[in-house]
Amino acid sequence: MSTSVQEKTFSPIEVFPNQYPGRQYTIKIECPEFTAVCPKTGLPDFGTILIDYIPDQYCLELKAFKYYLLDYRNHGIFYENVVNKILDDVVQACNPQWIEVRGEFSPRGGINTTVIASHEKKVT
Repeated sequence: MSTSVQEKTFSPIEVFPNQYPGRQYTIKIECPEFTAVCPKTGLPDFGTILIDYIPDQYCLELKAFKYYLLDYRNHGIFYENVVNKILDDVVQACNPQWIEVRGEFSPRGGINTTVIASHEKKVT
């Protein structure tokens, strides 16, 4: 079976300088073809990952982010861990003012699952 989240190596999330760091605006990213593997059954999981964030000094570079998300394709991971890991990795990469990651996963056994995690930058 797949390695744990901590052991798996994911492609780096690249960023570029925000040209409007003093402006509060929202970037929305949607990945409607997200796939991973159920760590209990080994069966594929499908879903949509939605990210809304207000950038600070950096923005996500989308081509690299696409490759990062593709690394989940054959990785055994629970829905809750997917959403929280993406949140942690994006926060580490670009330190946005605010971010919400939402995973809307396809029905499995007649049950739809949505997981939402958010982070707000602490003002010092």
